[in-house]
Amino acid sequence: MSEAARRGAAFRPPRRIVTGHDAAGTSVVLSDAPVPVTRELPEDGVAFHEVWATRGAPAVIEAGYDEPTAEALTVPPPARGTRIRINEFLPAHLDPQGLQSPMHRTESVDYGIVLEGEVTLVLDDSEVTAYAGDIVIQRGTDHAWANRGDRVARVAFVLIDARYDDDVLATLPTDVRDSLMRHGPRA
Repeated sequence: MSEAARRGAAFRPPRRIVTGHDAAGTSVVLSDAPVPVTRELPEDGVAFHEVWATRGAPAVIEAGYDEPTAEALTVPPPARGTRIRINEFLPAHLDPQGLQSPMHRTESVDYGIVLEGEVTLVLDDSEVTAYAGDIVIQRGTDHAWANRGDRVARVAFVLIDARYDDDVLATLPTDVRDSLMRHGPRA
């Protein structure tokens, strides 16, 4: 497959359907369109499609909504909140260490659901490749991602704000919270 064909198959914003309530309390569709925020990193062969985010728990359900993805793109979810995004990883975009993302850590629980292709999760001491239908439960560990296959890998990530328990903090460097990723991708 040519690079142009690969590019055409990737970076395809998913459709997002948002429901709500009208003034009579009837269930309605408020929006049916591609996700409004996509950030492409062509040099890394990665795209972030921001689907939704919540602040606080329990999440507030309003009749309408203010666009929750309109703020600055950050990797971790909001404090006490959630974030869902679709990441696309193009093949053949690995750095000299064989990675497509930098090693990073967030204080969150992330569910990575592989929708298409395959993606390799790289940890401090091991690697595991996940295929379409597999789900990675990423629990605040230092990690990176790499598409070492020959087609686009599309992964849905649901990120949930979390906190390290004392038993985990006792095993991590004392400054672990100073080194957490708090910004957007390659920001």
